[in-house]
Amino acid sequence: MSDRKIRVLIAKPGLDGHDRGAKVIARALRDAGMEVIYTGLRQTPEQIVAAAIQEDVDAIGLSILSGAHNVLFPEIMRLLKEGDADDIVVVAGGIIPEQDVAKLKAMGIREIFLPGTPTSAAVDAIRNAVQR
Repeated sequence: MSDRKIRVLIAKPGLDGHDRGAKVIARALRDAGMEVIYTGLRQTPEQIVAAAIQEDVDAIGLSILSGAHNVLFPEIMRLLKEGDADDIVVVAGGIIPEQDVAKLKAMGIREIFLPGTPTSAAVDAIRNAVQR
């Protein structure tokens, strides 16, 4: 791999107004040497995918606490495919019931981070997925 830094977009889809976790992950990724773009709160799937394509990111990290992951995540994955950007690695974290994890991974989300996951796990997962 080249010396180019891994570029990661951190996004908060939907109406969820809590971004502490997203900011903690963004800082951990930055501290690990990645370039991080944070979209801010209340982003639509369209805004997230457009930003990811425009910023030429290697990965998208989705943070969600609202329970709308089964609606928003499939839409993001669909838009990535439509935009010929389904090579972008997608990971997600937040309040996601364990029974939803397999379904989300089956739709292409590479990794799901539940509460209490160390930030190093997200760093390692993104680094490993992007380097493949």
